Amino acid sequence: MKKYVRDSYTEQAQILTQSALNGNDRLFGGRIMEWIDITAAIAARRHSNRNVTTVAVDSLEFKGPAYANDTVLLTAKVTYVGKTSMEVCVKSYVEELNGEKKLINVAYVVMVALDENERPVEVPGLILETEEERCDWEMGKKRYLLRKQRKSNAGC
Repeated sequence: MKKYVRDSYTEQAQILTQSALNGNDRLFGGRIMEWIDITAAIAARRHSNRNVTTVAVDSLEFKGPAYANDTVLLTAKVTYVGKTSMEVCVKSYVEELNGEKKLINVAYVVMVALDENERPVEVPGLILETEEERCDWEMGKKRYLLRKQRKSNAGC
């Protein structure tokens, strides 16, 4: 059974408090990485209807800061699927009080669905409805092939 991209769509919002800030009073990179991983996992669970585990962070790009009392909004959706793996794009924004959003981070996280014995299990295919979704799929396929190539060339 295939699922739509929209079936995996997930949002998480946080108000930045002191515990999420680094020594420069900006959002601590490790904290946003934690939020990204959680948001990606929820999107992957929604797509696969399974428990999932993170197998790779394909890329994580910081594009801007967030400060104390900012609202940080994370959005996630599945962009590409393999046999047992799912690539999830997570975008993070600072959301102004007027609702305007400024992109501060983009990450691609690879999750694998697990069966009851914590073994990889096949995931549903992905139904692409829009040109953006088809473009995301094609770029996801390229990242997938690059990950495979890097994996086969790994070693010292």
